[in-house]
Amino acid sequence: MRRSAGRDGRRRLPLSFRHDPVPWEEQRATWRQARPAGIAAGLARAAARPSGNWYVVGASGDVRADRPAGRTVAGTEVVLWRDADGEVRAGPGVCPHLGAALREGAVRCGTLVCRWHGLALDGTPTAGWEPWPAYDDGVLVWVRLDGAGGEEPTERPVVPPRPPVAEAVAAVYTGVGACEAEDVVANRLDPWHGSWLHPYSFVDLEVLSAPPDGVTDEEDALVVRVSFKVAGRVVVPVTAVFTAPEPRTVTMRITEGEGVGSVVETHATPLTPAGAARPRTAVVEAVVAASDRRGFGAARALAPLLRPAMRSASARLWRDDLAYAERRWVLRSTGRFPG
Repeated sequence: MRRSAGRDGRRRLPLSFRHDPVPWEEQRATWRQARPAGIAAGLARAAARPSGNWYVVGASGDVRADRPAGRTVAGTEVVLWRDADGEVRAGPGVCPHLGAALREGAVRCGTLVCRWHGLALDGTPTAGWEPWPAYDDGVLVWVRLDGAGGEEPTERPVVPPRPPVAEAVAAVYTGVGACEAEDVVANRLDPWHGSWLHPYSFVDLEVLSAPPDGVTDEEDALVVRVSFKVAGRVVVPVTAVFTAPEPRTVTMRITEGEGVGSVVETHATPLTPAGAARPRTAVVEAVVAASDRRGFGAARALAPLLRPAMRSASARLWRDDLAYAERRWVLRSTGRFPG
C-alpha cells in the first residue's frame, strides 16, 4: 500500500499494510513473558492504591432527569437521578418508609417521588433517607459508598486523565461477569493475551516494557506496541501504555500512532457483597477517542452513529475477556489457579 503523506509529514490515512502476515498459530508465543508473578504483583500494587470508596455505576447518559436509575453495588441498592439543576443525586435505593424500590419511582422537577406512598426526595436527608456522594465526570457517573469501600473517603474519585469530552468521541460499554473485580483487573494487566485471544482485533502485539521488581508508582506501566485490524491486511499500528490508577480501574492510553491521547478506561464494579459465594462484577468500559486530524471534527459530528459501533467492538472483546475473568475466578475459588 502506498503511503501518501500530507504537509505535516503524516500519512493522510493512518493505515498500514501487513506485507507478510503471520498465521495465528505461528505467531510468537507470549506465555513466557506473561509471568504469573508479574501479573499478580501488578494486581497487588493496584489493590493498594486508594479509591476513596468511589465506584463507577454507569455512563453519564444513563442518569437522566426524567426518571431514576437503579444500580446494585457490593450488594447495596443505589438510586440515582438528576435534580432541577441537572446535578446527579444518589442514595439508598430502598424507601425508608416501607421498603419500596426507589428505582421504580418518578422524577418530577428534580424530585424523586416514591410510587408507593409519595415520599418525595430532593437529594437532602429526608425521613431517614440519607444521600450518598455522587460525581459525574462528563463520561461516567460515580457513587461513594463508604460502608462498602472501608477506606478513607475522598471528595472526588480518581478520574484518569482523558481528552476533553468536547473534543472527543466517547462511548461506554457495560457487561456483567460471574467473577470478582480483581479478575477483571487481572485480565487488563495481561496484555500478552491480546493477539492470541482477540485475533479479529489485534495483531503483531509486543509488550515493549513491563514494570520491574520494586517498581515505583511512576514506573508502574505496561508499554505495548500493537496493530488494530481494519480489514484484511490493513491495520492501524499504535503504541499504548497500560496503568492502574486505583484498585478497580485500568487505563490504556495511546502514546504513539493514530489517536494519541485517546483512552480506554476499564472499571470493575462489584455487584455482590465481598465474599459472595457466586460473585458478579460489572465491567464499565469508556472509550474516549480523540485525534488532531482535520477530519476528526466530522467524526465528532457523527458521534451518535459511531457510538453503537464503538460499544459493539467493546462487547465483542469482552465476550472473550469476561470468559477469561470468569475462568480465573472459578480456578481461584476452587484452589486450582496456577498463578
